Amino acid sequence: MPRGNRLGRWMLQEISEQPAVLERVCREEAGAVAAVARRLRARLQSVVVLAARGTSDNAALFGRYLIETRLRTPVSLAAPSVVTLYRARLHLRGTAVIGLSQSGRSPDIVRFVQEARSAGALTIAITNHATSPLARAAHEVLQLHAGRERSVAATKTYTAQLAVLSLLVAHVAGDRRLIRAHDALPDAAMAALNTAAAIDAVAERLSKTRECLVTSRGYNFATALEAALKLKEGSRLVAEALSSADLMHGPIAVVERGFPVIAVAPPGRALNHLAGVLRALRRRHARTIVLSSVSTALRLATVAVRMPAVGEEALTPHIYVIPLQLLAAYVARRRGLDPDRPRGLRKVTYVL
Repeated sequence: MPRGNRLGRWMLQEISEQPAVLERVCREEAGAVAAVARRLRARLQSVVVLAARGTSDNAALFGRYLIETRLRTPVSLAAPSVVTLYRARLHLRGTAVIGLSQSGRSPDIVRFVQEARSAGALTIAITNHATSPLARAAHEVLQLHAGRERSVAATKTYTAQLAVLSLLVAHVAGDRRLIRAHDALPDAAMAALNTAAAIDAVAERLSKTRECLVTSRGYNFATALEAALKLKEGSRLVAEALSSADLMHGPIAVVERGFPVIAVAPPGRALNHLAGVLRALRRRHARTIVLSSVSTALRLATVAVRMPAVGEEALTPHIYVIPLQLLAAYVARRRGLDPDRPRGLRKVTYVL
């Protein structure tokens, strides 16, 4: 990128802070997470409800996969409008409700958590602001320790949300291996930042197109959704995220020669399926950008982005999203747009 280009300077600065933020979450919130986990464990015979919007909703989807796979507890992703717009009083007694909001000031999430608490749910807030309305509404608060986020585009608070959720689930499950695996996240995040040159080359090509698909499966479906959101809001690219399973159920028909498809393909349970999807995309002559640490997946790519190894599949979303955040910033800058101030957006969206 040209020197002196100040477009997206806050977004890029905050992306670069993520190794330090992940380290702070693991160091400073471990005690609080363990305490909340003990209280949450008593509610696991019921449903867990996650309430969020926007980027936080993508973190909540990751939380759903993690809770259901590691704790075997059904998870519902809340539709806040059921409470705020339709005035429904949900039967939530005995459940656990987790509200996620970086600012803690999203009115519909605050209202949902307030109603859930009144209905007898155990309520937990995951937020960057311990004195926010969301924090005051909940029984328990888990902090993100991300510091001030100046860019409208949320980056470091997203990875902090992932880390809080994965730590919480690991403690509830008593999974010491997963707890210890968090210690490696800061170094892995730093290694992910070193993909910047490769990502800038991808951005140079992607900036000339109008649309793309982003795909993955399992834990990293959330990563695909977050990448597509960042590309849309920052660079005005029409980016659609699809589970790779759903991609094969019809939408692959839109993929023609040269059509750009970004695939998030870390090692783990979803890799064999993703490799099959990549082979199908190659037969259609798609332009595939593949993020992986696995050579067999990278060989199926038109453009390969080699990722650092991450010991636990459940922690790969924390790391794989980082190059995709960089991609959104770089595409925006190449288009002369400022991803710090996306058109028509602001840091807190006030919707009821």
